[in-house]
Amino acid sequence: MTTAKDLFIIAMDPAPEHTVGQGDLSLALAGAELLDLLEAGTITVDGDLVVPDGSSVPDDRLLAAAAAGITRQPPHERIEDWLWRRGRDLAAAYQDALEEDGELTRKRSGLLPFGPKEVELVDTPARRRAVARRNEGDPVLASLASAVGLDGEPSDDEPHLGDEAVTTVVATVHEAVMELEAVRQRRTIENTAFANVWRGP
Repeated sequence: MTTAKDLFIIAMDPAPEHTVGQGDLSLALAGAELLDLLEAGTITVDGDLVVPDGSSVPDDRLLAAAAAGITRQPPHERIEDWLWRRGRDLAAAYQDALEEDGELTRKRSGLLPFGPKEVELVDTPARRRAVARRNEGDPVLASLASAVGLDGEPSDDEPHLGDEAVTTVVATVHEAVMELEAVRQRRTIENTAFANVWRGP
C-alpha cells in the first residue's frame, strides 16, 4: 500500500469528523504521491522543485502514472504546480481504482431500489493497515489528514516529520488546501453579491 491509498481509505472511513471535499482530498493525494515517490527514490526535492532521481517504476499503477508525469528536463516543476496539475480529479481516480480492486463497493442509499448508490469500504487487509497506521499516529499520514480536516482543524502543533523534503511537501499541501478554501470563499461572496444585484433593493 501507498501513503496516497492509505489517505484515501481513511478519508472514506465511516463517520469521519468532517466530510472531506474532493478538491482538498485530490490535492492531498497528489502530495502523498510525491512522498511515496520520494520514499521509492524516484524523485528528490530541491528547494521547492520536484526533480527526477533514478528510473525505478513503482508497482502501484496510480503511483506509476504519477511517476510518468514527472517533468524530466529542466526547468523542473514546482511542488505547488505539481499538486494542482496532478491533483485534478485525483480523488475520483483513486475511487475508481479501489472499486476495480474490490476495496470499495457500491450500495443503494435509501429504501428505493432505484435510489442513488453510495460507495463504502470493504473490510480488507489494506483497510486495516491504513486504519492501524492512522491509529498509531504515523506523522506523515497525520499531517496529510490534518490538511484536509480529517482530524479537526490543522494546528500549530503538527507532528515532527524529520526529513526536510517531506516537511516541504506537507507544508505545500497545507498551503494549497488553504488557497483552495480561499477561492471557494471568494466565489461564495461573488455569487451572493450577484444574487443581491438581481434581487434588487
